[in-house]
Amino acid sequence: MKQRFSSLDVKVIAHELSNALLTLRVSNIYDLSSKIFLIKFAKPEHKQQIIIDSGFRCHLTDYARATASDQSDFVKKLRKVLKTRRVTSVCQIGTDRIIEFQFSDGLYKLYLEFYAAGNIILTDKELNILALLRPVPAGEGQEELRVGLQYSLENRQNYHGVPGLTKERLQNALQRAVDKGDEGLVAGKKAKKKGADALRKALAVSITEFPPMVVDHAMRVTSFDSTLKPAGVLQKDSLVDDLMKALQEAQKVMEEVTSCEVATGFIIAKKKEGYEENSDPEHSSKNVLYDDFHPFRPAQFESDPATVFLQYEGFNKTVDEFFSSIEGQRLESKLEERELNAQRKIQAARQDQERRLDGLQAVQSLNERKASAIQANVERVQEAMDAVNGLVAQGMDWVEIGKLIEVEKKRSNPVASMIKLPLKLEENTITLLLDEEVFDEDEDSAYETDDAPSDSEDEVTKQKEPKEKGVEKRLTVDIDLGLTPWKNAREYFDEKRQAATKEQKTLESSTKALKSQEAKIAHDLKKGLQQEKAVLRPVRRLMWFEKFIWFISSDGYLVLGGKDAQQNEMLYKKYMKKGDAFLHADIQGAATVVVRNDPRTPDAPIPPSTLSQAGSLVVSCSVAWDSKAGMSAWWASATQISKAAPSGDFLPPGSFSVNGKKNFLPPSQLLLGFGVIFRISESSKSKHLKHRVSDDRDQNRHSVEEPNQDTPEIAESEVASESAVPEIDDGQDSDDGTSNASDAEEEEQNTPSNPLQRQSTATEPKIAEVSNDDLTDGIEALEIDDTPKIPHTATPNDIDSNSESDDDTDFNQTTGTRTPNTVADNRKGGPATKKRGKRGKAKKIANKYKDQDEEDRLAAQQLIGASAGAEKARVEAEAKAQREAELAFQKERRKAQHRRTREETAAHEKLRREKMERGTDEVDEAEEEQMAAIDALVGTPLRGDEILEAIPFCAPWSAMAKTKYKVKLQPGTQKKGKAIKEIIGRWLIASQAKGVLDEKSEDPERMWPREVELLKGWKVEEVTNTIPVGKVRVMMAGGSTNSASKGSASQKGKAGGRGSKKR
Repeated sequence: MKQRFSSLDVKVIAHELSNALLTLRVSNIYDLSSKIFLIKFAKPEHKQQIIIDSGFRCHLTDYARATASDQSDFVKKLRKVLKTRRVTSVCQIGTDRIIEFQFSDGLYKLYLEFYAAGNIILTDKELNILALLRPVPAGEGQEELRVGLQYSLENRQNYHGVPGLTKERLQNALQRAVDKGDEGLVAGKKAKKKGADALRKALAVSITEFPPMVVDHAMRVTSFDSTLKPAGVLQKDSLVDDLMKALQEAQKVMEEVTSCEVATGFIIAKKKEGYEENSDPEHSSKNVLYDDFHPFRPAQFESDPATVFLQYEGFNKTVDEFFSSIEGQRLESKLEERELNAQRKIQAARQDQERRLDGLQAVQSLNERKASAIQANVERVQEAMDAVNGLVAQGMDWVEIGKLIEVEKKRSNPVASMIKLPLKLEENTITLLLDEEVFDEDEDSAYETDDAPSDSEDEVTKQKEPKEKGVEKRLTVDIDLGLTPWKNAREYFDEKRQAATKEQKTLESSTKALKSQEAKIAHDLKKGLQQEKAVLRPVRRLMWFEKFIWFISSDGYLVLGGKDAQQNEMLYKKYMKKGDAFLHADIQGAATVVVRNDPRTPDAPIPPSTLSQAGSLVVSCSVAWDSKAGMSAWWASATQISKAAPSGDFLPPGSFSVNGKKNFLPPSQLLLGFGVIFRISESSKSKHLKHRVSDDRDQNRHSVEEPNQDTPEIAESEVASESAVPEIDDGQDSDDGTSNASDAEEEEQNTPSNPLQRQSTATEPKIAEVSNDDLTDGIEALEIDDTPKIPHTATPNDIDSNSESDDDTDFNQTTGTRTPNTVADNRKGGPATKKRGKRGKAKKIANKYKDQDEEDRLAAQQLIGASAGAEKARVEAEAKAQREAELAFQKERRKAQHRRTREETAAHEKLRREKMERGTDEVDEAEEEQMAAIDALVGTPLRGDEILEAIPFCAPWSAMAKTKYKVKLQPGTQKKGKAIKEIIGRWLIASQAKGVLDEKSEDPERMWPREVELLKGWKVEEVTNTIPVGKVRVMMAGGSTNSASKGSASQKGKAGGRGSKKR
């Protein structure tokens, strides 16, 4: 089985990694083991992860792997240097098995070695080693590698370029092989084998750019005899030409695999028993044993009937499938071995219990038989007892009694034949062989009216009788000589009753002990499975809307909410179109939510139920969730929302202006639900009604339309702003002093009075909800107030730059860039008057040092130590100037960034306004794909559906009526991470209950194996982010889905429904 990369594999992998990782940044680095590492790369809406097995492999992976809890020092160093660094280059070093990663335009470099024991080396741009996985001491043919030394690339294979492939070079390579005696003179099989590989080895040593596997393939394609020896090829020019053609074919293969962006990979596998031909690699990979992988299809394996070629698009995917499949099989075998050991222990405990019970039952049966035998042979037992007692009474030695009985047995004495030697006279006991009382069927046959048996049957019976007599059928019974036969029988009956009582007690106690032992074994198994690495599962690619707070309403509309100000801005600029609804609430921390309408019918109304559910999400994300106070949200159409403030300026990210009426919704119920929505295949979508409602919607329903001019407006222009991080209200109302009184009165009439109603806070933009006059007055007042403090005339550009961002003003104030003394001096105008006596002193100094040049002056200062202070002052002045220049540069950069952002916002607003005025919004292919992706999401799969993914989501409880797996969430004190762990755990436990799992996947009310398999692949830390609130209370009926409760009683409601218990 192939375990290590060849130079061609490294070349192809480096080429594909270069195309896949360029411009991505390192998000994190993890330890998987002492030699295996995982590096995650990311940029907006694009993520990749690469696995590195030092010395063996390096490739992109689609599987999630368990990482180590404590990271090694090497990984900590890599994180410190490379985290957030951008990948700028990925390439192979010459034709050697080394891959170079460059970060930040070569500022740092990471080298992966795939030969010998392998290594991972981190260097700076001068190739000074900063960290390495494995220090290497200096040795023969090996340079020393340790931190602080320089990593050399000069001696790498073909580092300065690959020599041209010529006939002369080929002849020289063959001649060198002949001179070194590579053909060998060893006799026997070894010599033959070595001779067969001599030509390939000679080429591998001298023409290093071609791996041996590629050379073999080229020879097979060109029909060149690979068993020839180098000396034999050199003897004929035609053979050299043929070999040259084979190498040219190898060169062509290597150029083809790197000419395209993604190479086609092949896994070479061996057929196992039960293999079935199938064109799909996922199905063909069953019942095969992976053996090798290549970026081309090797011709040398084509003729082998036991070989299977599995083709994959992309060499990275090929290598990932090869190694991940093997790794997954190992992990599964470990888990299965643990489970089998646990089952063996449980089975052994059960067998031990059964063995003990069987033993007690056998004792009862035997004692009953012995008692019955005594009763059936009372006279004979009495005779034997009297005989032995008589001999003992006569004073005969016990040994002599045994000899006497032995002699009497030989004389066929019937009493002696009953007694079994040796005697147990020391226990006052003898052992008798008694016939059991057996019911004889022949006795009843005489009374039957059947035909008499024939003579032949009598003969067979007579022939069998002697054989049956040879087998001892008598029962061995111990008789107490001090008791009568009847009392001996009673003793055996008493022992039988005691055994029965003991059996009952043993059964009761062993049942409890067995349950306890099974529970302990199950606990040990669970603990052991937690210590084992999880089974490899593919990483689920997040859908485009999963970065937001999202759910699909009961009417099939996609509802999106922003998690912070940047996401709010993204929703507004990228996803909110004509016909969509914008929802918010005047509560601290309320989410900004957009209900997406069908872009093909933007004028169609959005149902009130969808608006109500979206409003419930808005309020639940606010501080109302923690205070458990039901509040109202409001909605407006997309055409009412803009980024322009009444002053004409543009609002900061996450803040929007609402022009016209706010449509307030009824107070929302603080009730969310956590559930599972399934993504099904395209072929299964036809079985489900589309989530989207049809175009012929009821026009009488509440619609999202332009506000009526006759409707009284709440305010001429209002602004809904959302801070980047929701904060809990401290209960103190704050006022910015810029609100219009008439606007406030209308707000009080339309919104409920509650201390949670949001008023301007220190964390929100202060331009929220102001009128034109108030804003103008505020700006004028700012100009008047600030004018005396500015040493120069304030221009409109200066005022604009101050209004663009508070950062600039704060920056200047905190860094102290103003110099009041200088300003005061400048205001005085004219030079200051010199003090008396200064002129005479200056004359004397000038006369004293008139003959001193600059060099003499510096030497004198250095002699008396005066130059140190001057040098220090100069250095400080230079540092201060450098700091001021840097601060000025940063200030200009921020100003330019603000101007650029304002220009982009203005351009976007202009384009958006034009689209809204045209009344039509083009539906591009991207929107069509987004709509198609939403149609593939169903809450309850139907029979025959192909389930691809299980996606966790959180939504208002009223939107989850058609969801199979769901749990009710209310405001509480439990952390959401712990709640998610409990919910998933109970679902998985419920799937193991009898009658809950539908193995055939036909009953939609029961749990299906595919659903449970997908639930097992969830990670709590990844699922937790789907819940937009902090602390919850889980309302769960029995800890299972509705399928668990309906497995035995279909009349029960869905799990987590109304009236369920608190868990």
